[in-house]
Amino acid sequence: MNVVLVSDTHGTVADNIVDIAQRADLVVHAGDIGCAAVLDLLRPVRGKLLAVTGNNDIPEKWPLGDQALLAALPERLSVDLPGGVLSVEHGHRVYDTRRYHELFRRRHHGARAILYGHTHVRVIDMESQPWVLNPGAAGHIRTKGGASCLLLTVHEDCWSVTEYRYSA
Repeated sequence: MNVVLVSDTHGTVADNIVDIAQRADLVVHAGDIGCAAVLDLLRPVRGKLLAVTGNNDIPEKWPLGDQALLAALPERLSVDLPGGVLSVEHGHRVYDTRRYHELFRRRHHGARAILYGHTHVRVIDMESQPWVLNPGAAGHIRTKGGASCLLLTVHEDCWSVTEYRYSA
């Protein structure tokens, strides 16, 4: 199963990431989406899309016609995948940035991996369980070297992560 992990689109998404997402089995967005059009672009052709809200996903920043979708999005979610659970949150409610991963691991101790965003910094921390993953920014704002996403390849007995980064 191919799961594309994205975050921090802020209303736009890089074309290369759209191409990867549309071929996925599942796309998971870790917040700061910006508008419903972004989710429409990322929706896989034959798969599913899930998303959580970020600190910028508030009614004042979303188009009026997208308010119902915004209201339906959760702040956190747990995704049952073959071989484990992927926990998802934006990460803006973790205030001690020096201990991000420790706090995430404590909060999501039953997960196999944790997906978060907010910092716009790509992270693949597989040093201990659960893994802590941040795909960086998939849009055009503060991409820190180019838009990026992660591909989580999931099998019952084995998970792996591949990073995709596209120059600014």
